[in-house]
Amino acid sequence: MDLNINLDELNNSKKYKSGFVTIIGRPNVGKSTLMNSLIGQKIAITSNKPQTTRNRIQTVYTDTDRGQIVFLDTPGIHKAKNKLGEYMVNVAESAINDVDVILWLVEPENYIGAGEQHIVELLKKSNTPVILLINKIDTIEKTKIIENIDTYRKVYDFDEIIPISAKKRTGLDDLIDTIFKYLPFGPMFYDEDTLTDQPERQIVAEIIREKSLHALSDEIPHGIAVTIESMKARKDSKNKIVDIEATIICEKNSHKGIIIGKQGQMLKKIGTNARYEIEKLLDSKVNLNLWVKVKKDWRDSDILMKNFGYREEDI
Repeated sequence: MDLNINLDELNNSKKYKSGFVTIIGRPNVGKSTLMNSLIGQKIAITSNKPQTTRNRIQTVYTDTDRGQIVFLDTPGIHKAKNKLGEYMVNVAESAINDVDVILWLVEPENYIGAGEQHIVELLKKSNTPVILLINKIDTIEKTKIIENIDTYRKVYDFDEIIPISAKKRTGLDDLIDTIFKYLPFGPMFYDEDTLTDQPERQIVAEIIREKSLHALSDEIPHGIAVTIESMKARKDSKNKIVDIEATIICEKNSHKGIIIGKQGQMLKKIGTNARYEIEKLLDSKVNLNLWVKVKKDWRDSDILMKNFGYREEDI
């Protein structure tokens, strides 16, 4: 029997807490904004359009004194209308399992609709601690917050209920303290300077999609995907420059025309806005070339969904 014990590891395992925390909720309630605010840097893309988040996004919050929280941002739980929608719902619902804490983010409303009732039924099948977060409290009167708490308290026995504003960062320190209370003791999963496990290429693709969401009409964004064809740093350049070739995928020829715009103005706008943020991400000058291709009904094609990074086996 090996009786050698690493005392540093033993002490650290009793000192630090670490675990996985998933953020769930209906589309467009502010899940990505919350995660970005919690870690202090933008990793997940945001927009005012539902179903902006399609994949599970993992970020890391490190407190060198207390431990580490690994956050999982998920797509909004909604009624799926195509295979991509089914994939997104599967991603979100699977994230409820095998985590240490569930954060359910809701808007400050007293009406509990079918979407919230579905989430309640999912939570009842789990033994994981659930913290209800009533978001956007900066938009309502304080008396309304109490009414919201009473409404949700009747449908589920939450471990904690915390009113917050993800955008204004109100209540987030209290939230972090509360999460650590429910995490198990154990070593950190990542180095303390790690913020996400997302590959740079994937973040770049998402930034381009975000800028497309912001620029385009309501109809088109649900039907676009972005692929990075190539991403290379110039070796012979005195200044750091990264060349990126990316393709925006849409479902209809009419959509392609709108994305490109008159004399290419819309595509230029998307590229300019995306390049600004990509340069901040990569800390480098960026030469970004965008193309637009039509792949009819790709959201109902298993093969094309996999090609664009939406793989059931990764859930």
